Amino acid sequence: MIQSWLNWKTGLVLMATGIVIAVFFYSQYLSQKLETEERKKVDSWVEAQQTILNSNDGNNLALASKISQENTDIPIIETNEKDSVTGNYLNIDSAAIAANHNYLQQTLQKFRKQHQPIVVVLKEHPYQANKYYYGRSFLQQQIRYYPIVFLLIVALFIALGLLFIQTSYHSRQNQLWAGMAKETAHQLGTPVSSLQGWVAVLKETEAYLPFATEIEKDVNRLQLVTDRFGKIGSTPQLEQKNITEQIAHMVDYMKKRAGNHVSFHFHHPSHDVVTTISPPLFDWVIENLLKNSLDAMEGKGSIEVTLQQQDKKIMIDVTDTGKGIPAKNINKIFQPGFTTRKRGWGLGLTLTRRIIEQYHKGIIYVKWSEPGKGTTFRIVLG
Repeated sequence: MIQSWLNWKTGLVLMATGIVIAVFFYSQYLSQKLETEERKKVDSWVEAQQTILNSNDGNNLALASKISQENTDIPIIETNEKDSVTGNYLNIDSAAIAANHNYLQQTLQKFRKQHQPIVVVLKEHPYQANKYYYGRSFLQQQIRYYPIVFLLIVALFIALGLLFIQTSYHSRQNQLWAGMAKETAHQLGTPVSSLQGWVAVLKETEAYLPFATEIEKDVNRLQLVTDRFGKIGSTPQLEQKNITEQIAHMVDYMKKRAGNHVSFHFHHPSHDVVTTISPPLFDWVIENLLKNSLDAMEGKGSIEVTLQQQDKKIMIDVTDTGKGIPAKNINKIFQPGFTTRKRGWGLGLTLTRRIIEQYHKGIIYVKWSEPGKGTTFRIVLG
């Protein structure tokens, strides 16, 4: 169990997580250190301001002026003992103040939340004082937000990496299924051709003609399956077809093979519904859905196929009264290899989705399903 987690992917994830955590804590350390230094700078600036106001010593004035002028990045607002702005401020956007008369008050409220003010008592009786509220410098803000920006960049790269891996995986998976389908078609081609020849020989003998006719139907069916597999992975030839006739043909075909305990109902508009499809592949889709419904009903129940046209959208619903699909499996049924039957490869619905989405640019999904009551698959074309 532990060894299964110890691979290079897990190592990369742990390394990336460690780097992000290290950057976050180091940024916080630098931010706190810079905040302490900025507090000292504001203290020095306030003392310099008091010296400029109260001192007559030229040397002290020169030093105080120099200290006062060196602060070019920390924003400061001066208020009186009642927290009213005196009009003395530093490194505040003058254009913003001119455009918004509440800008100073709004900025003052923000500074109150960031730092405790520096208070300079001017008189004890009556009490007079100046308070100096200050905010964060631009550098301080950059350091505080750097971990967030860094985390977003890392998350973006991880998301792009996962998307690339997923796309690459699906591409390889599609190539695998296409290769398997083509190889199956290739392997079936030779015996099917041979069987067609033997059917032609049997037809020449009148006594064998009834048997040859039935065998020919099955051989033609095998040829159709071979053609379908051969089209997987290739660009199919699309044609304008009346899909009402296409669906009706497949419903009739499955009705003859379903037995007397299954009823079929096909609801469709009175006018022809024409769209662009690959007839052999579209027939395969309808056949797969009908077979899926028959398997779900275990030989007894009802299947309804409904064809609707709304503007340019064509919707085909296949509803059965079978055992339904548990909610936990609805997102899995189109995945390769997933099946609830004891026999089968679990490729029917996977190929169905591939045909609809990749070749016909439509969508297929489970519209409704309830265990014990049935399931509705919906195809949307157009």
